[in-house]
Amino acid sequence: MLFVAKRSSRDAAKGTRSQLFDLKMRRARHFYCHLLRGPPVSSHRTKTMSHLNYETRLPLGQATIDHFMGLPAHPSKCQATYVWIDGTGEQLRAKTRTFDVKPKYVSEYPVWNYDGSSTGQAEGDNSDRYLRPVAVFPDPFSGGHNVLVMCDTLDNEMKPTVTNHRQACAAIMKQVADQHPWFGMEQEYLIVDRDEHPLGWPKHGYPAPQGKYYCGVGADRAFGREVVETHYRACLHAGINIFGANAEVTPGQWEYQIGTCEGIDMGDQLWISRYILHRVAEMFGVCISLDPKPKVTMGDWNGAGCHTNFSTSEMRKPNGLTAIFEAMKGLEKTHLEAMKVYDPNGGQDNLRRLTGRHETSQADKFSWGVANRACSIRIPRQVADEAKVRIPRRPSSIIQLRSLPRDSNDCKKCAPRLNIYNYSTTQIIHVHLISPI
Repeated sequence: MLFVAKRSSRDAAKGTRSQLFDLKMRRARHFYCHLLRGPPVSSHRTKTMSHLNYETRLPLGQATIDHFMGLPAHPSKCQATYVWIDGTGEQLRAKTRTFDVKPKYVSEYPVWNYDGSSTGQAEGDNSDRYLRPVAVFPDPFSGGHNVLVMCDTLDNEMKPTVTNHRQACAAIMKQVADQHPWFGMEQEYLIVDRDEHPLGWPKHGYPAPQGKYYCGVGADRAFGREVVETHYRACLHAGINIFGANAEVTPGQWEYQIGTCEGIDMGDQLWISRYILHRVAEMFGVCISLDPKPKVTMGDWNGAGCHTNFSTSEMRKPNGLTAIFEAMKGLEKTHLEAMKVYDPNGGQDNLRRLTGRHETSQADKFSWGVANRACSIRIPRQVADEAKVRIPRRPSSIIQLRSLPRDSNDCKKCAPRLNIYNYSTTQIIHVHLISPI
């Protein structure tokens, strides 16, 4: 009996140790689940719970989406997604319709209506607004005969809505067509979570200082490359003249370049490339910020711009610097006027970015120089050496492309007023003088 009793004691000790181990493991699992999912939400906390505490992970049912999106496109029908700029002047809206046969020309796509009271473009008692197709691109998301249709927005009298600057811009581009205005735009943006916190940033603190992120490679410095590469391929499929892409100075910030484009085509391509970017980000469960300087980056972090490169046929000729220098005089005269159209809020958004620091010029002073990234207009050294240029201006990432010159003669005298074409952007533009591509 004594031998059995001792054995039972040892077994009991083992059982106790096993129970303690199991208890510790359960506590550890609970702790990590708490970190990953957050604490349970009681009914009483539900009333005050922030809308940022999401229960559903995005994207939804990726395997299901892949299954149906992987189905062959319809052999004859066309899904046309109409895309337009809403009342904010910077956000995009879209809706889709089906055609039995794909139209051959943009003029064959019919005008369509929408509820302007839900997009900030009309009152509820007179809400119908109209979409007029102006440019068509292959749809990289659904393939087949399907297309993306960039649209003008018109009011109930078929006149441009307040945020429709394209019509006036297109008219000026037509007037100066003999100047063959070329544009190339460098769209910077920040990838953020749905709580507007930059992707890759710690939720309670800041990442390592700037320096290693620009064109960086590695998991500790490049955040969101999947979005960038997918967007690049999608733009190529859509026929967008995407020139390149790279990681930018602030962690989570990227840039892609569109161009060279001539005339109004620049605005259409930039807006559709933005639509594609938002759609791609949506598929990854993240968001895109075109804010020139989000609150979280108000410290020692670079803001976002939409540097614009511009030239006319005269500037691209041998000794084209003479035409550029003349353009500088015109840009200087209209500097303050131009600053007001570089974002949808009268230039106020851009003021948060143009501080004279972080590779920006001062908002109230016009400046230009060779290889100077802290001025309003930068002439790349190679351009100065070759004596022929494209002018790059440095507006915000949320630049508004609209027509600033009052007429075509004004435009010819001062060809590089980059806000001529501001109908398509929404961030601050930097003008850089660069050689033709």
